[in-house]
Amino acid sequence: MKRADVLLVSIVLIAALAFLAPRWFSDDKGGPGKNLVANIMVDGKLFKTVQLTEEDQTVEVRTDRGYNILKVHDYGIEMYDADCPDKVCLGFGFITLPKQTIVCLPHRVLVEIAGASGGDDIDAYVQ
Repeated sequence: MKRADVLLVSIVLIAALAFLAPRWFSDDKGGPGKNLVANIMVDGKLFKTVQLTEEDQTVEVRTDRGYNILKVHDYGIEMYDADCPDKVCLGFGFITLPKQTIVCLPHRVLVEIAGASGGDDIDAYVQ
């Protein structure tokens, strides 16, 4: 390796560390131990707020349209079972980050992950 090669590799490594270091030290993302909740809405009204924990929990949502079973585990939530005809809501999978959602249109159920503080971050201002 020549001196220029060593210099180039050093610059690339320093640049990579500059992008990764803030991620290691930041506390603003969701994930294990980040105090997230899942808001479960039925017909546009809050049905229940569930703390996302590592332990297994089961939440059953029964309405006159049918039932949905949600499973909380590993600091996330997923739609485990539903009696809707198309079962599209089961395809959303396991969600763990704020603003991710699961929707069951036939039963009018919406599950959204939010921070426990309840405050939304502003994405942008438009004038």
